[in-house]
Amino acid sequence: MKLIIKDLKKSFEKKEVLNGINFEFEKGKIYGLLGRNGAGKTTLFNCINEDIPIDAGDFYIEDENGSKPAPEYIGYVLSTPNVPEFLTGREFLKFFIEINEHKIKDKKDIDLYFDLMKINESDRDKLMKDYSHGMKNKMQMLVNIIASPDVLLLDEPLTSFDVVVAEEMKQMLKSIKDNHIIIFSTHIMELALDLCDEIVILNKGILEQIDKNYLDSDSFKNKIIETLKEE
Repeated sequence: MKLIIKDLKKSFEKKEVLNGINFEFEKGKIYGLLGRNGAGKTTLFNCINEDIPIDAGDFYIEDENGSKPAPEYIGYVLSTPNVPEFLTGREFLKFFIEINEHKIKDKKDIDLYFDLMKINESDRDKLMKDYSHGMKNKMQMLVNIIASPDVLLLDEPLTSFDVVVAEEMKQMLKSIKDNHIIIFSTHIMELALDLCDEIVILNKGILEQIDKNYLDSDSFKNKIIETLKEE
């Protein structure tokens, strides 16, 4: 399975943000999408998720059965979590599972989902308005994992977590990657190197994949820094 992007373009007024992106993301890998703040990482995700219209180009998922429209098979974890704060964590999961029952391939007991994200029992029946930013982010990530989309877009999802929780989330993502295409947006190079199988730079509106043979070398880090300085 692949997510294929062809000549994708997006501008805002006179500012060209995405300048004819061509790329193929493959199943079974975590891609680190690196770029400076304002480079267009969130814009790319919003285009792929059809939250904003594109100016030109195309994108779709291709598998052994042919091609299919990408947005129907995408999960998107926003950098700023958006959850219904008037519900408890348990009510939210129950509601989400009920309305998406036809999409969920391996339905589990709700508490097993909480266990997966290491959400304390004492927090499960609290209103989400009383959750921390990191807890809300956990819930947002959890519902996307339950839905098990083909493509998982993660926009700076670990920045609100403490060191221990961030490490737990990294291990969880590694454990599910075989069945998904995971694209992880960040501006933190060390995080991308630690978590991701492939590194892709968004610079001057185009995507460039870095040769993985250089991932652990100083020349790789220097290349990224020099490339992003040109932005």
